[in-house]
Amino acid sequence: MSNFKFPVINPLLHSELRLKVMVALDSLESADFMYLCQITDCTRGNLSVQITILKDAGYLVVNKSGIGRFSRTTCSITTKGREALHAYEEGLRRLFEQQVPEKEPGEAEIA
Repeated sequence: MSNFKFPVINPLLHSELRLKVMVALDSLESADFMYLCQITDCTRGNLSVQITILKDAGYLVVNKSGIGRFSRTTCSITTKGREALHAYEEGLRRLFEQQVPEKEPGEAEIA
């Protein structure tokens, strides 16, 4: 029986919108909520949900300033978030470069 295993890919970062936010913040260090909404082409509600997921995972820090209509929300990537993003990138690279071994003679077929 083969000991072959695919690399583990972080399911939290496998969401398209969360991945876009993380890639943007890896490059920018910090970004305004509305700017992230614009560059990811998503609704404010959807972005808010995804940012909360990333923040709860410890991947982002969210800062709010101002009051009411004049409030401003900015997001920054954490060290943990940056490490997770780079591990995700490396996992995808290994996944695409990996050679899947031929089935060993006598191995059971998987239905």
